[in-house]
Amino acid sequence: MATASADNPLKEHPLAVTVVLSIVGYALVIGTFLGFVPGSVFPELSLSQVNLLSDAIAAVNAVNVVVIAAGWRWIRRDEVKKHATAMVTSFVLILVFLVMYLAKIGGGGTKEMVAPWFAYYPYLAMLAIHIILSIVAVPVVLYALVLGLTHSPTELRRETPHLKVGRLAAGSWLLSLSLGVVTYVLLNHIFSWEYSASAAAALVAAPM
Repeated sequence: MATASADNPLKEHPLAVTVVLSIVGYALVIGTFLGFVPGSVFPELSLSQVNLLSDAIAAVNAVNVVVIAAGWRWIRRDEVKKHATAMVTSFVLILVFLVMYLAKIGGGGTKEMVAPWFAYYPYLAMLAIHIILSIVAVPVVLYALVLGLTHSPTELRRETPHLKVGRLAAGSWLLSLSLGVVTYVLLNHIFSWEYSASAAAALVAAPM
C-alpha cells in the first residue's frame, strides 16, 4: 500500500498500534450497547430515522463488498496502487458504517425479526456469523491496514505477514458484510419486525 521512506513508531510497532485501535473500537461499540456512553453524545432518532440509517448502512456495506472484491482482484493481478486505493477506501467505508451504526444504536434502537421458525433460525444463524466475524475481523483488518500504510510493497511481500493477514481480513470481512446485507433484506423488506429503543435513547426520551 503506501510507501514509508523512514522508520517510525507505527512501522516499528504495528501490532501494538493494532491492539490500541482495536480496544478503542471495541470500547465504543460495547459502551454504546450497554448504555455506558452518555445518551447526549447521540442524536435522538425517530423510528423513521432509524429505518433511514438502516438503509444507508446496508448501502454502504453493499458498496464495500464490491470495493473489497475489486481490491482482492487487483492485487491478484499485481496492480498494487489500485489495490491500495481500494483497501483504504474500504476502511473509510468501515468508519462511515461505524459512525452510522453507533448513532442508530445509541440514539435510536434495534429491530428484531418476526418470522416463521424456518426463516427465523437461519436468520439468527447468519446474524450470529455476521456479528462474530465483525468482532473477530477488527484486529485482523487493522493489522493489515497498519502494515500496508507503513511499509513499501517490497517490504510487505518480503518482511511482513501482510499477504496472509490481508487474505484473512478480506475474506472474513467480505463474508461478514455480505451476511449483514442479506440479514438486512430479510429483516426490513421480507419479514416483519418489532422495535425497541436503546438504553441511551430511552434515557434521552424519558420525561424529566
